[in-house]
Amino acid sequence: MAFTLYSLLQTAILCVNAIAVLHEERFLSRIGWGVDQGVGGFGDDPGVKAQILNLIRSVRTVMRVPLIIVNTGCIVLLLLFG
Repeated sequence: MAFTLYSLLQTAILCVNAIAVLHEERFLSRIGWGVDQGVGGFGDDPGVKAQILNLIRSVRTVMRVPLIIVNTGCIVLLLLFG
């Protein structure tokens, strides 16, 4: 497999898919990253853990429909061009 732009794009899509399928109650709470772990006080700077949890939640919220479309396009391209 050659190192191409398509392989880089496919790698990025797989990473975003991996973030999008993380479930808070099933997986993240087991490792201590549940819903209530990232809450800080008012005026406190959020820590790294809270920022990563916020990133995971925002990726799941914002990228749901675009990921469906992009994944479908990748599947079609793989079926057509191998």
